This record gives sequence, structure tokens and C-alpha cells, in this order.
Amino acid sequence: MTDQGLVQSGFTAILEHFVASGRAPHYSELADALGIGLEEGRQLQRDAAKAAPIAGYWLARDTDFIESWAPFSSIPTHYAISVDGVSGWYGQ
Repeated sequence: MTDQGLVQSGFTAILEHFVASGRAPHYSELADALGIGLEEGRQLQRDAAKAAPIAGYWLARDTDFIESWAPFSSIPTHYAISVDGVSGWYGQ
């Protein structure tokens, strides 16, 4: 199990990446953003998903790719989100 402070940082970094880019980070991007190793980034992503307060996340089956992380979706849905006239996000 990863340190709880790092898990919270990972959870927040995933949401911030969604806000900035409209998609989930790859665990390698998460690792880079937090200055940790690749395998540690992969494990951190798993630990952050397990620590989520609700089951508001989905990983693609048999992969480490985030499909959805509440309230965002990396997969286009009919819930297109725009803020102040700027679009680029999908909701769950």
C-alpha cells in the first residue's frame, strides 16, 4: 500500500489532468507529474482508485488505463461538458 498522502496527491493529480486536458492521465504521466518511478505510478493509480470515496472510476478491462474518474469520462459520452463556453470534457 502506498503512503496515504501520496495516494491523495495521486487522486488529485488525476482530476487535475482531466481538467487540464479533457482525458485521464496514463500512469506514466501521473508518475512524471509526481516525480516518482513508472511502476510506483502504476501502483499509485491503483491505490488511488481503491481509495476513491465512491465507485466513480473505471479502468479499462485487463488494463491500467482509466476510462472514467468521477465526474469525468475519457470515453466520449452524450454528456458533453463545457465551462464558460469552453468544451473539451465528457461526464459520466
